[in-house]
Amino acid sequence: MTAVTWKASEVETPARVASWRSMSAVTRGAKSEWLALFAADAVVEDPVGVSMFDAEGKGHRGLEAISAFWDMAIASVERFEFVIHDSFAAGAECANVGVISAFLPGGARVDTEGVFVYCVGEDGLVRSVRAFWETERAMATLTMP
Repeated sequence: MTAVTWKASEVETPARVASWRSMSAVTRGAKSEWLALFAADAVVEDPVGVSMFDAEGKGHRGLEAISAFWDMAIASVERFEFVIHDSFAAGAECANVGVISAFLPGGARVDTEGVFVYCVGEDGLVRSVRAFWETERAMATLTMP
């Protein structure tokens, strides 16, 4: 399977392009490239609210915190696949609707359905990523080898 399957509008908007670049970097494990997409004061909320990745539910603010989020939530995954079914662009933002499949060490897999919202500044850098998904729904998809 292709690492990113895009089934949505292909009209280029700054936020949609940033989302494409983000997914591409994640699928390739390109942390430095991914971090370079963000403004210095950006925030990542993945998922939005209190979670296993964010005990206070305030998001990961600034490049140092976003880098730590990568190390905690992305680096340990062996492979990611994205299937984006729809994308809605408005102003400086876009909301992508789809599924992120995470393939974990030992052959386990988790599919996370959600809405992934990217906001960019005039410079094209990501100001925020807000991922709306439910931990319980994602964990219910866990498959073991």
